[in-house]
This record gives sequence, C-alpha cells and structure tokens, in this order.
Amino acid sequence: MSQDGASQFQEVIRQELELSVKKELEKILTTAPSHEFEHTKKDLDGFRKLFHRFLQEKGPSVDWGKIQRPPEDSIQPYEKIKARGLPDNISSVLNKLVVVKLNGGLGTSMGCKGPKSLIGVRNENTFLDLTVQQIEHLNKTYNTDVPLVLMNSFNTDEDTKKILQKYNHCRVKIYTFNQSRYPRINKESLLPVAKDVSYSGENTEAWYPPGHGDIYASFYNSGLLDTLIGEGKEYIFVSNIDNLGATVDLYILNHLMNPPNGKPCEFVMEVTNKTRADVKGGTLTQYEGKLRLVEIAQVPRAHVDEFKSVSKFKIFNTNNLWISLAAVKRLQEQNAIDMEIIVNPKTLDGGLNVIQLETAVGAAIKSFENSLGINVPRSRFLPVKTTSDLLLVMSNLYSLNAGSLTMSEKREFPTVPLVKLGSSFTKVQDYLRRFESIPDMLELDHLTVSGDVTFGKNVSLKGTVIIIANHGDRIDIPPGAVLENKIVSGNLRILDH
Repeated sequence: MSQDGASQFQEVIRQELELSVKKELEKILTTAPSHEFEHTKKDLDGFRKLFHRFLQEKGPSVDWGKIQRPPEDSIQPYEKIKARGLPDNISSVLNKLVVVKLNGGLGTSMGCKGPKSLIGVRNENTFLDLTVQQIEHLNKTYNTDVPLVLMNSFNTDEDTKKILQKYNHCRVKIYTFNQSRYPRINKESLLPVAKDVSYSGENTEAWYPPGHGDIYASFYNSGLLDTLIGEGKEYIFVSNIDNLGATVDLYILNHLMNPPNGKPCEFVMEVTNKTRADVKGGTLTQYEGKLRLVEIAQVPRAHVDEFKSVSKFKIFNTNNLWISLAAVKRLQEQNAIDMEIIVNPKTLDGGLNVIQLETAVGAAIKSFENSLGINVPRSRFLPVKTTSDLLLVMSNLYSLNAGSLTMSEKREFPTVPLVKLGSSFTKVQDYLRRFESIPDMLELDHLTVSGDVTFGKNVSLKGTVIIIANHGDRIDIPPGAVLENKIVSGNLRILDH
C-alpha cells in the first residue's frame, strides 16, 4: 500500500474509533441523574477532546533536537528575588492571593484509606491541618483574607468535606471544587470501560481523575474562578498538599505584583537543583522560543539517560506554581491551554489492562505570557510520598511553627539525610508500630533499614547506619541506643526482664 493510502486508511480507522467512543459516551450520559447531567456532560466533553488529541499525537511529544537550555534571565535565582525586599503595603498584596492545594490523591500508597491530606504527619497534625494553620497565621499576622481552595477528586471530596467543619472557627475561608471524572479506556479496544455514570460496584475502577492539569478547566467550570476574580483576587499559588515545603512566599508574591520591568508575569514555576534522587523530575527547557516543561514520559527512549543527567539538566519542577487568574480565564475561554498528554497504563483488579489519559498542571507554562522559573532553596520542596519521607518530617530535623516546618538550626549541613525504609515499613500503621519514638537524626547522613526491625525509645542515629534483618530474623534496637556509622545485621532480640 502506498504511503498516502496507508495514512488514508489510518484516518478512516481513527474516525470510526472516535465515532464509537462518542456513541459509548452518549450511552453513559443517558444514565446520569438530572441533577448531575450538566456536570457529567462537561466531564465527558472534556474527555472527548483529550481522546481526540490522543489519537492525533503518537510517540514522544518532544523533538529532542529542538530542546535548548533556557536563557539566563528566564530562570531567576531566589536570592535575587528576595534581595528586592518587601513593600510597606504587603497586606494589600497578600489580599490579592488565593492558595490552591491539589487534594485529589488517596493515601493508598502508604496503606491508608481516604484522602492523603488526612494522614497525621507531625504532632497529630494532618497535611490539611498544617495548611490551614499556615494560612491562618498569615491572615492574623497581616490582617488579610487569603482563602484556601482545595481541588478534590471524586475519591477525596466526601471525606474532605466532612472534615472541613472542624475549621469553621479558623480565620481562613475554605472553598472546594472537584476535578473532572474521566472514563478509563480498554487498552485493546480503546473504548470506555464504564457502562454507566455510577462509580460503585463493578464500575468502581471504571473512572479516574485526569491528573492535576485538569485544574484549569475544572476551576473555570466550577464558577469559583469568576467568584474569586470578582473579589479582587489576582494570583493563585498552587502546590501539592503533600509538599510540606510549599508555604506562601512573600518575596515571590511581591515580584509578581510589582514586576521589576513593569511587564506582568502570568506564570511562575518554582524549580530547585536536582540531586541524584530527583533524576526523574520534569525539567524546564527552552523549546520553540518558549519555556517548556519536559517530563521523562515525553523523552524519546534514546535520550532518557541524557535527560536524567544532573550535569545537563540541573533543575527540576517542584510543582509550586504562581498563576494569574485573569490569564487562566482568558486562555480557558480561548481554548488555548496546551498540555501534553500523559498516557498512564494501569491493570485493574480483575486483570484488565486499561489506559488513562492525564495532563500535568506545569505543562501549561508555554501557553502563558512572560513565564518565569525561580530557582528556590531545596527547603521549598519537602514532599511526603512514602514513610521514609514521613520519618524525616516527624524527626527532630525539623521544628514546627505556625504550621510551617523549618530545618533545625542544630543540623550542621542544610541537606536532609537519605532514608530508605524497607517493605515492612511501607504502611503507616506498620511504620508507627516499629518506632516507640522517632530517633534523634540531627547527625544522620544515610539510613537503610530492611526486614523485621523495631526501634526502642530515644534511639540516636549518626553518620551512615544500615540495619538489615535477614528473612526470618528480627532486630530490636534497644532504648537509648546510639548507632554511629554502624552496620547491624542478623538477629538481635533484646529480651524484656
């Protein structure tokens, strides 16, 4: 078959597939109750647009030859932003800000049911508690009205709303909106797995929230974007709720509100220097004359090692973003926000292979005017994805003040230790059971723990500590033990007398 004939044939197949998907979605829509009809229609329309693009675009979405280092002035050092100081009217600047937390994730990877934001991380405080405390402290200190907006998913909405009542007396207005709900598609047929709109019973796994890039459409569709613009708000500060370093930074806010060259900046991405632990993080590049976020999934296979190189791509995206509300509204109305599609393969409990189409919030940077990267200190990136991260934030490495964690002054070097806890610690309840109290880690560089290990009270860890209990063995670190540059292996039981 000639090349023209082959592409015509592919085009016919594509059109037939789009038609089949359209029919399936229309069938699903007929099952929506009347009070959910409009909302479901918007979700399914959004999915259809994404699916259409998915069929058009094949292979990695970047041409590696076009990737260039960003120009010097497009990524500013934080020190330079901070050196400008703060204006006298910082309260009026703060009153134009909204804090948005991405709250769509569940705590399943840490063995918890329900929203991840409700996991206790420090002195019984959850991620959500700490966020509310931070914003309340701002509002009280500067006599301002900075609201908190939570972007929930259908997985987290109900549980989150129940818990919000406990903040009724806090000096923080809290709003929520839901990100879209899209149907997963069968990897073979590329048709939706869902047969109706319900997400219970056999339909439980048929739906998914389509990544945080959905924030632009769902924020706009919820009506909340217009409400906040009507209240005089100008910028949102967006971050993951599990990043405990993502607090409101007055210097960055001032830079946005009072741009030094008079040109308003519509989008700021906080980046920070890569370490070897961050090689998979998305990086900022110059691409076709614009700043562009490149994620590992978009990189052609032959260039993945180059992408991971700490010497060539020195920074990565923290997902702390400052975005102009007026710009979001304009781009949303022009249908001009362009984000690459992330194809996420999954296997459902019954063994069915599906794919879900997602987008990432930072990928929209190229659609905004006068975008900027700011290279911030590592302390602004403190995500808690695993119990190894949790051990760091619960320890004496950090002190807690008004909801914010700061590195202890007693720590002699500014980097955090590398902690690797084995599979016996993966679930939060197992992890908590294995520590009678959190060890002193001020002088720790590296900790590896594997197997059936427990820690008594007041243990101190220094330098490099490796504790490995072989299969069938158990190691109990006794109360008050000081382990400095130690390897402990085999079987160690301290019997109670």
